Amino acid sequence: MRQSGWVVSMAGTETALQERLATFSQQYDKGRTRAELLVEREVHGTNARINSYTTVAQADTLADVLGLAPGVRLLDVGAGFGWPGLYLAKRTGCDVLLTDVPTTAMHSAAAAAAKQRLTNSCSFALASGAHLPFRPRSFDAIVQADVL
Repeated sequence: MRQSGWVVSMAGTETALQERLATFSQQYDKGRTRAELLVEREVHGTNARINSYTTVAQADTLADVLGLAPGVRLLDVGAGFGWPGLYLAKRTGCDVLLTDVPTTAMHSAAAAAAKQRLTNSCSFALASGAHLPFRPRSFDAIVQADVL
């Protein structure tokens, strides 16, 4: 997983599913308001496009409990804009594959990875958590933050 890449898996492409996905994905197309940025700064102590209830302290605990380190393969299901997967990769040096269904979110996560110089340790997949296209035991650890 050293090379940055994309995987696409969208099982169940019925019209109703596509409509729900489009509605959900619109949330990732919006820009952030000043109020949203202030709330994020107050709650999380940073503006890292955290669209999750997972705090920095909780992400640090995840890193420790999961034993994340260089060479460890992490799967972040429902990664959105990349929190906490990108943070964990940067903090620990682990390799992370981020998955979600909104294309805009995954492109934003990829751009954030490039900005943080994490492209050698991050990959991205357009995939639903219910239909992940990976073989068993492909990852050493899995995280998901606020996935319904």
